Parts: sequence; C-alpha cells; structure tokens
Amino acid sequence: MELRKDPITRSWVVVGHPDEASAAPDGCLLCPGHEAEHAALLTLPPQGPWQIRVLPHFNPLYRIEGEPGRQADGIYDRMRPVGAHEIIVETPEHNRKLSEMSDEQIEPVLAAYASRIADLKRDMRIKYVTVFKNCGALAGEEWAHSHSQLTGTTFVPRRILYELRSSREWFRQKERCVFCDIVRQEERKGKRVVDSQGDYVALCPYAARVPYEVWLINRKHNHLFEQPRPGANRRHLAALLGRMLRRLEKVSQAFHLVVHTAPNTIHTKGELTDYWKTIVDDYHWHIEILPIVQTRSKSYSIKEVYFNDLLPEQAAERLRQMDAGG
Repeated sequence: MELRKDPITRSWVVVGHPDEASAAPDGCLLCPGHEAEHAALLTLPPQGPWQIRVLPHFNPLYRIEGEPGRQADGIYDRMRPVGAHEIIVETPEHNRKLSEMSDEQIEPVLAAYASRIADLKRDMRIKYVTVFKNCGALAGEEWAHSHSQLTGTTFVPRRILYELRSSREWFRQKERCVFCDIVRQEERKGKRVVDSQGDYVALCPYAARVPYEVWLINRKHNHLFEQPRPGANRRHLAALLGRMLRRLEKVSQAFHLVVHTAPNTIHTKGELTDYWKTIVDDYHWHIEILPIVQTRSKSYSIKEVYFNDLLPEQAAERLRQMDAGG
C-alpha cells in the first residue's frame, strides 16, 4: 500500500490492499472476551469493567511505524501510508446502537474522541486527525457492533483544506468566523434549525449535499473539538447528538458522521503554515452527519456536484416534528 497525490485535485489516495485480519474464532472482535488479544490504547473508565475501548485497527490503512518518505514519481508524489488507524468501541453491548445510549453513555464516547485526537496531535508526523462513524451496510460499516474510527494522517484531507481556505478568506474580508455567522443567521431565521441544547445547535446546512444532512455546531467560537472552552458542557452535546440520531433513524438506518476539527498546528513549516496565522479565530469545529437516503438523487454517484431533491428547510421542519425519544 502507498499514498499517491492527484496533482489536479491535490487529493491523497490510498492505493493497494491492506492485509486481511483474521476473524475472531468465537464471535465479534469488539465484544468483551477479546481484551487479551488486542491491547487497548484507551479504556474508559480506566478501572473496572470497560464501557469504551480504543484499539489499533485490525486491518489498518495507515501504520504508526516509520516515516512517510515522500518522493517524486515523475511529475507525481507518493509516500508510505504512515499514520494511525484506530477503532473506538462505543459500548460493550453488541446490539446497542449509539442512538440507544443515554446522554451519560454518549458523553464519554465524545471524550474518547477528544482524548485520541489530542494524543495523536503530539506526533510531529501527523497533520490531521479524522474521527468518523459509518453506520449501516450502505455506509460501509465494518462491524455490526457500535463503533467509530479514527485516522491520523500525514496530510490534511481535501474537504478540510476547502474549509480552511474559505474560513481564512472570510476572516480576511470580514474579521469574523464564517461558522459563527452561519449559526447566528440560522438561529435568527429559524427555518433550518432542528434542535439545540445549551451552547450547541443542530441545523440543516443551507446547501445541504444530501437529504437530511445535519451539522452540530457550538454557538461559542472554538477551533478545537478536543479542547473545549472553559465552562463547556459536553453532556449537552451528547444529548443533542443522541436526539438527532434518533430523529435521523426515522428516515435512514445508514449514515456517515465526521468530526471536523482544526489540523495539527504543531507544524511550523510547509504548505499549511499560512493558515496558522488566523486559524484560532477563523476556524470552528463541527460535526457533520450525512444520512444515506435511497432516492433518485445522484448525491452518491456524482461526488463533486451534489444533487439533493429535498430542500434543507423542509428537512429541518420534518426533523423538528419527529419524536426524538428513545
């Protein structure tokens, strides 16, 4: 396996095939009973029976050992897939979904996300840490047991580069954060806001890429998901996330969830350093949830130009009317 860069889109692509991990002889690898086989990178709570375990991925796209060794291949660039690939096991219960957990159970899942992001950002080789959850067969879920995944990469994903560029330009022109402006306008208009709790808001974005796309975002400015502002209450975010997942399950059992946080600013040289000048003020972490709704939409076949046959205002109204109870 290796990483190759598209010189036109500037996207890094993993090519090749990872080694296949052996299946558990007696059931699910993520269930209790396999602790001795796979040492945990993080266990919550630290003592007693675990509720959350973070493990190295059994079949990783990126490996922590070595250096990237970036080199030219004619006009192209390639490097070794150095980085991290981890599994965040969200519960010891095999048949319990994240949406079925209490706020008190979801909160430490978010804490595990934050802890692993912060830890991997201490590695000078890592430029970006992505936390994502693929739920359901249509989303490419790897195991039925409720889990998220985390990757630490030696490059910044293209979607984040787009956000960095736009955020920096907006701040240069207006001296304001574009995400803060979005939250203020959406709350003032009210049409696309679905729900809120404490300092956190759930909304359908103005140019939603897919039906029922939802963002969870903090009203108070912060560029780092892994470093909450003083006084921040993650329980409120956990409660809002749980309610949104229960609403979205009424329209789709499959979704992609991705945490967008700032890149690793420990890097003081290279192509990204221009972003660091205002990133504390111009970038704003958020969580994006993209349900997979089977319609005639071409949203999942034409990735760069999305077609969404449901207005975000209509999606927000329908989601507001749905019962968010368990």
